[in-house]
Amino acid sequence: MRERVILHSDLNNFFASVETVLNPELKGKPVIVCGDPRERRGVVFAKNEEAKKYGIRTAETVVSALRKCPQVIRVETHFHEYKRYSRLVREIYERFTDAVEECSIDECSLDMTASVRLFGSGVEIAEKIRRAVREELGLTVSIGVSFNKPFAKLASEFKKPDAVSYIPKEGFEKIVYPLPVTDMLYVGKSTAQTLLKYGIRTIGDLAVADEELLLRLLGKRGRQLLICARGEDEEPVRAKTEKEDLKSIGNSMTLPYDVTSREEIKRWLFVLSESVAARLRDADVGKANTVHIVVKNERLEEITCQKKVPPTTLCKDIALAGCELFCAHYPHGAPVHMIGVTVSGFDYHIEQISLTETAEGGDDYQRRERAETAVANIRKKYGYAMLQRGIVMEDERSKGLDIRGKKQETVSQRQVIERNEQGEQDE
Repeated sequence: MRERVILHSDLNNFFASVETVLNPELKGKPVIVCGDPRERRGVVFAKNEEAKKYGIRTAETVVSALRKCPQVIRVETHFHEYKRYSRLVREIYERFTDAVEECSIDECSLDMTASVRLFGSGVEIAEKIRRAVREELGLTVSIGVSFNKPFAKLASEFKKPDAVSYIPKEGFEKIVYPLPVTDMLYVGKSTAQTLLKYGIRTIGDLAVADEELLLRLLGKRGRQLLICARGEDEEPVRAKTEKEDLKSIGNSMTLPYDVTSREEIKRWLFVLSESVAARLRDADVGKANTVHIVVKNERLEEITCQKKVPPTTLCKDIALAGCELFCAHYPHGAPVHMIGVTVSGFDYHIEQISLTETAEGGDDYQRRERAETAVANIRKKYGYAMLQRGIVMEDERSKGLDIRGKKQETVSQRQVIERNEQGEQDE
């Protein structure tokens, strides 16, 4: 069998880079992408290389960024442009292979195993892609080349921006094993802390760790980490034509600050549920009958719970179920550091028919579904800011809320829905 050739592409400073392409006057100047550029509140969604030199980080407050670099230029988000450029970049990838798996708006995995006879080695193909992206779109991309997805992802982090890095199958241990375990895909802060207690500091330590220990500490994920560290991962790159049946759809968010107010948590659950409901409808997998939530406190201790619900695709149904779970299972007043919402139990082809007709002659669920669909279509065309639920708008008169988070929360909420991400998973 031929050795697999896998690429992982990561567009550099993607949002900020697109803004510079749209406005060339920004080139060479420190730029951050945030909410309303007239406001000093909010969070930094993205920054360019010049802003990085001042120590500005993604997700820090705009106020903090301005302290580090008073002359930094603040730019409003243009998500429709980011999506357009993401699509244009994928079209470049598809010149070389149809096996393109979108990991996020700015990252993709690509299987070039069948392409090397036509276009050269994996490194040569990566260089061709890198040049095409820069010359045709004005963006830069870092590409990792290896024999599986985790190591290609790892290689893409070696040199940034605008670079190609390679981890060969022969002798990969010399390159990979000395690296800190946190560089490994799927290893976040809490997992790293757990591993550190048992002396597992590097990827090499992980590769020789006892499998039973990892299973006891991390469950099935422990075995997966061991497979990745040893270079034995064989997960295929899933082309867009090979869409597998979804088992669940979810989204999570690390909050801008630790939250103790249940009303504030309720707003966040609605924000996340809007994203989940939109993705559920787009996925065309039918209705979901189970809602799950995950909550982490300030010590990253995790609580998960779930409940059955009448089959639904609606934000309100998902959010209210999440609220019930939160109030029933999470200690009152305890700080919340991260929260996530997931739905599962898709019916795919079964359509539930309501037996309750209202006096106005229409089914309540269907009316709410049409309303949510109309709202989603308006947002797709004009942006999320055009329509927002009243519950997610901050009320300055509300008691018990941290007024520092007023604008910051609104901006972050918009980020969650517009990114519609993969759910940003916090480890």
